[in-house]
Amino acid sequence: MRDHGTDGGTAALRSFRRYTWWSLTGTTAFFLVAVVGAGLLASGVPVWARGAGGAALAVTAVCCAVLLHRRLASGPAAPGEPPGRPPVAWMAASAAGAATLGGVLLAVRDDALWALAPAMTVSVVATFLPPPRRWTLIAVAMAAAAVPGAVAGGDDPVRAVLFPPGLVAFSAWITLGSLWAWDIAERLNAARRQDGELAVTRERLRFAADLHDIQGHHLQVIARKSELAARLAAADPARATTEMLEVQRLATDALSDTRALVQGYRRTTLDAELANAGRVLAAADIRVRMNVEPTELTAGTGPLPDAGRHLLGLVVREATTNVLRHSRARAAEVDYRLTDGLARLRVRNDGTTGPPGSGAGTGLRTLAGRLRAAGGELTWEHEHGSFVVTACLPVDASAEAR
Repeated sequence: MRDHGTDGGTAALRSFRRYTWWSLTGTTAFFLVAVVGAGLLASGVPVWARGAGGAALAVTAVCCAVLLHRRLASGPAAPGEPPGRPPVAWMAASAAGAATLGGVLLAVRDDALWALAPAMTVSVVATFLPPPRRWTLIAVAMAAAAVPGAVAGGDDPVRAVLFPPGLVAFSAWITLGSLWAWDIAERLNAARRQDGELAVTRERLRFAADLHDIQGHHLQVIARKSELAARLAAADPARATTEMLEVQRLATDALSDTRALVQGYRRTTLDAELANAGRVLAAADIRVRMNVEPTELTAGTGPLPDAGRHLLGLVVREATTNVLRHSRARAAEVDYRLTDGLARLRVRNDGTTGPPGSGAGTGLRTLAGRLRAAGGELTWEHEHGSFVVTACLPVDASAEAR
């Protein structure tokens, strides 16, 4: 199934990337060509300066455009790390062109226009450096930009000293600010993709857990009944036949439940699982006592919503399966009631073996996490030679119980 939200987010990110590229490249080209180029064409500029400056201007503009393209294509870096391997050759060519252009303008014009091309080159190169080195480069460039004005002086020494460092700071602010916004958008997009992948993984785990519950429960009952039928084959053929017919019915139910689960139609209910627990435990020669509030036996009635019934039904099924699979129980008790706004379920059997804390498989641990997500709790413990599974869930449990 196509995820239209993902497609829309990817298309928006591509549009934002194009906007960032064109805005940065356009701003850089405008200042270099329109401002610096106009300075080279001003009256009184020698022909040699126009030729050398024009060539340096072309090199600087092309190198800055390529560097910005590489930077956007590299994606965001990890905190404190550079964004990929820097294109050293392009950076060196851009620095050489900007230095040549700045030197030509400084030689033929008595103003601060010479610092524009070096300032833009510094801001673009800084985007490939990790933050500490980036800010060091900008600070050094600002200090260096003030030196020619301080040495040469001129008609306006204050402007000559302060304006070039200001150009470096302004260029860095424009370039790094735009790329910072791009990096944030790319990180958010990556986080959104990971969230989608995690949602798929969670759904697969939920499906696997439900399939494990279905197959494990049915297969365990089939194994117990087949064993009983084998023992009765010689002594009581009629009952053995009855048990094998029940095995056939269980196998058919397992196939139907599996198909329904795959198609997304099956949903466990508390009422069906309570009735099934009493039936299968009795079939395994386990004395079972059911203490269930009568008003809760009809699906869809009572204060507990369907999501909560589904989740507690899974608990009943898992606890019943564990009694059949992991214990030597002779008696069991299932108690379900509503008290103080909570649906409380307790399944106890007397056939526990092993030290305290044993007997909890992955099924119970998985269900414990699902109950916590719904605001409830699932615990299990050894109690006076018995193993007890206890679950509680608020009657207003949300859809997280699904």
